[in-house]
Amino acid sequence: MNIDIKNIKGEDCACDALIFLFPEDAAEELKKLPRAIAPFIKKVFSKEFSGKQNEVFLMKAPDSVKPQRFLLVGLGKKDRISAEKIRQAGGKAATYLRSMGMKKAALSTDFLSALKISPVEFIEGALLGLYTYRKYKKDEDKKFLENITLLAKPAKELTEGLKRAEAVTGGVCFARDMVNTPANDMTPTHLAKAALSLRTKRLSVKALDKNDAKRLGMGAFLAVAKGSREEPRFIVLDYKGAKGAPVVLIGKSITFDSGGISLKPPDSMEKMKYDMAGGASVLGVMKAVAALELPIHLIGILPATENLPGGAAVKPGDVVRSLSGKTIEIINTDAEGRLVVADAIAYARRLKPRAIIDIATLTGACLIAFGNEAIAMMGNDRKLLDALRKSGENTYERVWEMPLFEEYKEYLKSDIADIKNIGGRDGGLVTAAYFLYEFAGDTPWAHLDIAGTAWAEKERPYVPKGASGVGTRLVLDLIKELT
Repeated sequence: MNIDIKNIKGEDCACDALIFLFPEDAAEELKKLPRAIAPFIKKVFSKEFSGKQNEVFLMKAPDSVKPQRFLLVGLGKKDRISAEKIRQAGGKAATYLRSMGMKKAALSTDFLSALKISPVEFIEGALLGLYTYRKYKKDEDKKFLENITLLAKPAKELTEGLKRAEAVTGGVCFARDMVNTPANDMTPTHLAKAALSLRTKRLSVKALDKNDAKRLGMGAFLAVAKGSREEPRFIVLDYKGAKGAPVVLIGKSITFDSGGISLKPPDSMEKMKYDMAGGASVLGVMKAVAALELPIHLIGILPATENLPGGAAVKPGDVVRSLSGKTIEIINTDAEGRLVVADAIAYARRLKPRAIIDIATLTGACLIAFGNEAIAMMGNDRKLLDALRKSGENTYERVWEMPLFEEYKEYLKSDIADIKNIGGRDGGLVTAAYFLYEFAGDTPWAHLDIAGTAWAEKERPYVPKGASGVGTRLVLDLIKELT
């Protein structure tokens, strides 16, 4: 979709629909409308449109103005309006206009200017909301909203904001595409090809194969891959936008998770293609960072494999040696994500990073604890955790910190190995993170469990049903603080 800026009055903008944003109590805002428009909107306000959050009302514009229609979008209570409410309005407006077959829209920005909220938030919501996944639909209804014009004075801050919004939403949609792709077309090899497609002068990519992983001693990663005919890939992306120690992002990349020998129930197993959502979000971040040429040294690691049962599959009770040297007793083969992430953390620590952040659909316990509303966060560095919490508030990809009490170590105590890969049902969310903590050591580290937020069961204003791309915007906002 094309976004442009024009410093003209709303009544002079030729478009299919001119968008106005209104709170519930809009008496003052209605007074400020242009004379050519005000009487017509006042006539429907409160009778047919009340300004409730995400309410939309489409009306025919008078013949005396150039827009064909007006679209009124509600923001809810005036004292609760936020950047997030504007993003939701953008998603709601854009998807509604598309459903009505509209091609060209414009946004009146006067109310946003009064609130001192950038119209970029509206555009970000619109771009995210318009995402669709059509690859396998032959007869998909192809309606497109082609253009949104911002009625505002062109300014450097605004144009740079739009550039960033397009890069960020491009990264999110790239991640969504990969997660929505069925596992037969998103194998570790396919994931490696997606990573290789991101290469630029500053961004290099390598994909280690099974033999490379064996030479390095990645016993935990390879244990998960043993049951599958698909070759695993340990993918490393290195973006050098600045000198110095890197920030390392690790994305769990199980391209399909059957549970292995500890087989999952069949109900909803088809959704287990989403178990590489952490890796997808890391690729989304790398894509956006490279597009924006941000001044940071950033490394992305995707330990990619399938987790399947088979004659060669790892078994409950097996012991494997990880890259760190720690031995792991595998109690449950469906607790595989922590195994591949553990070897990725050990690999990352060899790079002497400033910080490590892992993003993973790690536990069903996260979904039970938080539903689809929050990312579980744990870690060992207060400054990093506080920065992630702030970024979660900025992006509405909210995080909630959980404890890493020393007592949880006892839950993971093995009789025959250094550690076991599961601590039982009690405290499953935190013991999974504590397992990773044992490999992070004293390196600044944060763990983000996105099991409840990576997949949307129902459509939201700017998140279509399916893959959400969560984590991409969160980490990109954090990077602003780190550069």
